[in-house]
Amino acid sequence: MLEQQISKQIMEAMKAKDTVRLSALRNIKKYIIEAKTSGTAVDTLPDADVVKIISKLAKQGSDSAAIYTQQNRPDLAGEELAQVRVMQEFLPRQMTAEELAAAVREIIAEVGAESMKDMGKVMGVASKRLAGQADGKDISAKVKELLA
Repeated sequence: MLEQQISKQIMEAMKAKDTVRLSALRNIKKYIIEAKTSGTAVDTLPDADVVKIISKLAKQGSDSAAIYTQQNRPDLAGEELAQVRVMQEFLPRQMTAEELAAAVREIIAEVGAESMKDMGKVMGVASKRLAGQADGKDISAKVKELLA
């Protein structure tokens, strides 16, 4: 389970005195605990939910780093990017543009989409199937391109 793996790595980061890694892992753990206690309390969170949490945090970190870079704060941008690299260790490998195009073509054929009117059907399947492997904006752009 991904959740236990993160807890174990928190201990390892503490022993190694790796503050960047420890900070990133503790942040992930905080959001996991919040997700477990919101709504119906559960003992463990499914790996798919943990991946969604980590993916969201990694995207937020990347966005923050871009803003820090624009504001000429490379120190803060570097810290954010270091934490994002730690988070990416727990995420599935991101698809290349070619792999994304092939996957979207396959989904379009599967649902029988023919025009932009069918974009909702395609996006529903694509966003579930490709979650964690590609950014939602990239998926949407590829679907639009292939349906146009």
